[in-house]
Amino acid sequence: MTTAVPAPGAEPTPGKDNTKTKGQGVLKTRAGYAWVGLVIAAVLGIMVLIFILQNLEQVSMNVFTWQWNLPKGILVLLSVIAGALFTALIGGYRILQLRRVAKKAK
Repeated sequence: MTTAVPAPGAEPTPGKDNTKTKGQGVLKTRAGYAWVGLVIAAVLGIMVLIFILQNLEQVSMNVFTWQWNLPKGILVLLSVIAGALFTALIGGYRILQLRRVAKKAK
């Protein structure tokens, strides 16, 4: 009988056999979850590419005194990226605040 090696960082559960045998399922690992995430990201990327290719008409964008003419699909993509970066910036700042509070509490 072969034994499955647990993923790095995985803690064995006391009193429970952590090996999987035939018919009981597959051992879930971080690599497996990363592979699923990669496939989902690839599918989403293809969907975004299709959206951009279907929305190629030029639109004018004015920001303060600057003006650009961009395809509508690219403009929406850039808006989503800017929103995600802004959200990450706010979230990162909040995490730093919580770390400072936790460090003071020790």
